[in-house]
Amino acid sequence: MKKYSYIIIDDDAESSLNTKTVAEGFSELTFVAAAADCQQGLTLILKYQPSLVFLEIDPKKTSGDLSLSFINELYRYLSIMPKIIVTTLKKELAYDAIQYGVFDYLLKPVLETDLLKTILKLDKIVPETPFAKRGDDCSTAAVPFVKSTPDTEKPLIICIKSYGDYRYLNAADISYFQADNNSTDIYLKSGEMVTAFKTLKYFENVLSYPFFRIHNSYIINRNYVARIHNGNSVCYIKNSSKKIPFSKTYKSNIDLIIANFSAGNYLEV
Repeated sequence: MKKYSYIIIDDDAESSLNTKTVAEGFSELTFVAAAADCQQGLTLILKYQPSLVFLEIDPKKTSGDLSLSFINELYRYLSIMPKIIVTTLKKELAYDAIQYGVFDYLLKPVLETDLLKTILKLDKIVPETPFAKRGDDCSTAAVPFVKSTPDTEKPLIICIKSYGDYRYLNAADISYFQADNNSTDIYLKSGEMVTAFKTLKYFENVLSYPFFRIHNSYIINRNYVARIHNGNSVCYIKNSSKKIPFSKTYKSNIDLIIANFSAGNYLEV
């Protein structure tokens, strides 16, 4: 039997307890911990690295920062992502959740039938793999997952729609986004530019790795960064003369890009 450890992140204690109670009816699922806010949830996930995360994205209190953008935080620190199962009261948030690549979307209160369907879907895609031991106790160990990043999933296609015209862009071909008032100019590796009538903030909310916001006016694709000059606060884009500035507000994202490069097959001279 395949086993899945899980963490619940929900600021509604009653809903959290209900999800845990329903999950306890499945021997495949092993409860690890519960959190009521983003920071506590992040700490628990990094510590225990569960197979699954039940995530509320429409919290009662905004102070907990629970939203789909929490998934972007996980991409910053994890090379092996847990499967995200959104649990919420609102059906209308499902489209946004799909854009973030969540594994499943369950309406609260979570029902036994719905959770059973989720487990069956998991069983179809996760290979039979023994627990990775955590000390002498395997009760909280996570089943290894295929890395849930754009490298192993189907390529993300962005459709720019305007008055019946559908323009399809492969996200992997996008080198950077530039804000232009209430629209965004999308620059491709070919040098071509396409305008989308969405704000840069919109793209920041729906895109994850390898895209990083580095300035109020720019989101860049880490895979097209040729050079980072901290002294001048600019990034250079591959096969382009473009120099993109980065601001102090987003300096942490520049640091993440630098760390990401050094974590790979890397030689510094």
